[in-house]
Amino acid sequence: MSPTTTFTPCPLGPAGGAPRAGDDAAPRASDARRADHEGAGLLGASSLEDVVAATTRLSDVDGEAGRLVIAGRAVEDLAGAVTFEDAVHLLWRGRAPSATERERVQSAIGEARAAAFERLGALGDALTMADAMDALRAAAGHLTADAAGDSTASARGDDGLAGALRIVGALAVWAAAWARVPSPVRPDPRASHAADYLRMATGRAPSAAEAAALDAYLVTVIDHGMNASTFAARVVASTGSDTVSAVVAAIGALKGRLHGGAPGPVLDMLDAVGAAGDARAWLEAALERKERIMGMGHRVYRVRDPRAFVLERAIARLEEARDAQPSAIAPPTSEPGGRDASEARGVRERLELARVVEREAEALLAARHPERALRANVEFYTAVLLEAVGLPRALFTPTFAIARAAGWCAHVEEQRAVGRLIRPRSRYVDAPPRAGAHG
Repeated sequence: MSPTTTFTPCPLGPAGGAPRAGDDAAPRASDARRADHEGAGLLGASSLEDVVAATTRLSDVDGEAGRLVIAGRAVEDLAGAVTFEDAVHLLWRGRAPSATERERVQSAIGEARAAAFERLGALGDALTMADAMDALRAAAGHLTADAAGDSTASARGDDGLAGALRIVGALAVWAAAWARVPSPVRPDPRASHAADYLRMATGRAPSAAEAAALDAYLVTVIDHGMNASTFAARVVASTGSDTVSAVVAAIGALKGRLHGGAPGPVLDMLDAVGAAGDARAWLEAALERKERIMGMGHRVYRVRDPRAFVLERAIARLEEARDAQPSAIAPPTSEPGGRDASEARGVRERLELARVVEREAEALLAARHPERALRANVEFYTAVLLEAVGLPRALFTPTFAIARAAGWCAHVEEQRAVGRLIRPRSRYVDAPPRAGAHG
């Protein structure tokens, strides 16, 4: 991987823009708390919005044009065309893998899954935690730098890919095992990462179409500019700490509801709407109650999130495959980690409902807030896709983490190449010290 990242100190930028729902949303604090902060002058430069913190070759987000580039290729050209393993190689090497390189990456991730499964008994109470992200963070903390191939970067003699693959493989096993406690499913090292994770998480062999749909999702969310969790990982890496610590910090950031918490609530919204013909009335009532419309709006994009298009396309392809070969699709299951009755709706019905809700929500939000661009973000169709392949809602954010971990690790390596501590300044806004005053 080319070590091209540099930290660029910039003056603190303007206050964050208008609040937006969904991925990287920014809802207001309570009025009382906000008033206190305004009075103290604390809100003028609190979000580092538009501050350039690094240069990178890993991904580029153009919010005005609605474009996401991953390692030199548009996300629309990657997702559905390459596997997750290919995308990981692309992040590190900047090019598609050869057949031998592809086999090597898939084999390394498969071996990592097998090794992680053997460590389940050493994770303490991590997988018994009620929240999946708490469990994933605790489990990840059991990885040591040596086990992740992360002994002192300067002496390691590689670019970090081997260690990253160990981390990526381990997170998939542990997230799936949490969903299957007390009967985790042993991984198949020969399978693709997407197919094996889906099998471990649901307890059934996925169809080729389901594995392809999940693969498209993993590729779509593998990296996305300087988001909160990636920045957290880079800050930790800049201190000289190890990759495992950086990934644990990133998982903690992703758990926050303003970063990775909306896919499940999108399905709750679709469940509540019920039928396409009721969408507009339901949305109008929700807006009158001043409720957020989940999956709409993004902190960066001023047009439709390009990942929403990619995932909508992946769902449509899954729908077409099921129509062509319905007998090849495993039936819904009530086992832990499988699809319950509410999640067993047909893909076609769910996709049609989602499209109607998106269209009506966009029109209503545009009429109410013409000054703000509130359109579908990645979480809107993430929810529909992950439900369609049979993943339980509690695993939606951990599944995102499984993919984004590859991006986190790549950013860690870029930050290490800089060799400089990320150390922004703060601006003191309270009273100056008083002469003769002692605390």
